[in-house]
Amino acid sequence: MAKSTIDSRRRALIGAGLTALTPFAALAALTPTPRQTAGPFYPVELPLDDDNNLTMVRGQTQPAEGRIVDLTGRVIDTSGKEMKHMRIEIWQCDARGIYHHPGDRRRGTQRDEKFQGHGHTITDNQGRYRFRTIHPVPYPGRTPHIHVAVFLPNSRPFVSQIYVEGEPRNSHDFLYQQIPVEKRHLVMMDFATENPEGIPTGNFDLILVQKSY
Repeated sequence: MAKSTIDSRRRALIGAGLTALTPFAALAALTPTPRQTAGPFYPVELPLDDDNNLTMVRGQTQPAEGRIVDLTGRVIDTSGKEMKHMRIEIWQCDARGIYHHPGDRRRGTQRDEKFQGHGHTITDNQGRYRFRTIHPVPYPGRTPHIHVAVFLPNSRPFVSQIYVEGEPRNSHDFLYQQIPVEKRHLVMMDFATENPEGIPTGNFDLILVQKSY
């Protein structure tokens, strides 16, 4: 299948919505991660360099602008079982607050060409994932956030957004405010620890309700 066809199908799945809850959700021990919109800036075409390091782009000699961080975590279901070999994607604006998307009217020559904008990886046998990216920044109308999607077999992708713990702009963000207060901790992350390389690291576990796989 041609890459353009695969990308078009992926965009259609992202835009169509999120996986539905199963009848057994009420029996789950863990509360699912709240679902949110993919927004208007999911890539029209995935970058050629589309790995899990968004801070280094093939052909560039310098890293992306902004504060480099690691994003790690697990993808598990509501029973706590690891969801292995799942495609997980993230996308976000660059350190200048610009998305690598033709629909962002501010991009032009202002865009940070050293930032990948979108990346993907596959969860390992324990459901773990890792990305290297930049600390999310605000842009007009939105608090800092990272978009995330998990592609499930025989179902629509699960899509949500990751917010920064303690960020004062959260209280004024219209999408964040749509999340019930008692569930907001499930979309929060901070970068309070450092990995062995000395890079600030945040851990974010995605808890999904899904059909058998």
